[in-house]
Amino acid sequence: MNRYYVDLHIHIGRTWTGKPVKITGAKSLTFTNIIEHARHEKGLNMVGIIDSHSPEVILEMESLIQSGDVYEHEDGGLVFGDLTVIPGSELEIYDEQCNGPIHLLCYFPNLTIMREFSNWLTAHLKNIQLSSQRVYITGMELQKRVKELGGIFIPAHVFTPFKSLYGKGVNKSLTEVLDPNLIDGIELGLSSDTRMADQLGELHKYTFVTNSDAHSLAKIAREYQVVAMQEPTFKELQKALKGEDGRKIVANYGLDPLLGKYHKTVCAECLNQVNENDQICTLCGHPKIIKGVADRILELKTADESPEGRPPYVHQVPLEFIPGLGPRMLGKLIDHFGSEMAILHEVPFEALKEVVPEKIATLIMQAREGKVNLAAGGGGKYGKIADQ
Repeated sequence: MNRYYVDLHIHIGRTWTGKPVKITGAKSLTFTNIIEHARHEKGLNMVGIIDSHSPEVILEMESLIQSGDVYEHEDGGLVFGDLTVIPGSELEIYDEQCNGPIHLLCYFPNLTIMREFSNWLTAHLKNIQLSSQRVYITGMELQKRVKELGGIFIPAHVFTPFKSLYGKGVNKSLTEVLDPNLIDGIELGLSSDTRMADQLGELHKYTFVTNSDAHSLAKIAREYQVVAMQEPTFKELQKALKGEDGRKIVANYGLDPLLGKYHKTVCAECLNQVNENDQICTLCGHPKIIKGVADRILELKTADESPEGRPPYVHQVPLEFIPGLGPRMLGKLIDHFGSEMAILHEVPFEALKEVVPEKIATLIMQAREGKVNLAAGGGGKYGKIADQ
């Protein structure tokens, strides 16, 4: 079985004509720029582009197929050299049943089905051009349609304080919102990891995925997984999420939860860390408190250990978090060693220090081995590597 680097949550910032898709996404995040950057700079083998329902994005994909730069694999996925694209859509539900808003990820094998899904969506949302739009149907209705089309359904960043399954503080169980039998995996989000998520016993039967939720090219592959598959196709990904025929998630690679933007409970105004039960900030007196992922999970806890066979979650610091490693030096590393995946996983220390200062090379190795000191993030502010 072969092993592939996979990031299934990347946003489109703009269409090829410059129209916005993800309003908060970088203008450089066009479909073409994403696939070139993911393949040549990041070294990924499979990406999920989750604004592929937008009609102009569909037109760009079709144009690349017509030009011969991309082709559709018979087992699903759009192939660009040694990179496979899984077209997807991130949508928001919010009704009396779901106590939302909640973001959900839907993936499809080819453009014919994606176009059919996009056409269906136009009757259920206000602006088909934009990302992460609210659909005026229930989560279960959305699940049913995705499955009718042969798609993959994954709740997104499930513990994030905003727009997630558990983050709102109201939903106690996914069964309140979704059909548990129509879920193919659970996306953890940047402020949690496997150990934390497995404190919810109802999640034990699901495969965990770790993805970047990239809003810029630089953020692609800040979280990802290594997946064992025969080849990188939609059909093989479906099998891997189910753990069928030797296909599986080998390991999840992600931020230490301390680096996530919402790990600790903090004041919304000054970001001072507070206790989870505080009603006002003890430092500035502001009344709005943002509950951190760690505290929210403890509220929901029903289990102490992960189920047998759960793949390892490797805490990994993205290269952009390394102090002193700016864009120019990072570009120099990539030019020399080929991709970020190579630098993060394979390049030895002696080779690194021939290209960058020894201090930077040492930090990269320490980050690879989980030996850096971290300062926790919260309230929308990332954690960081502390003084060593």
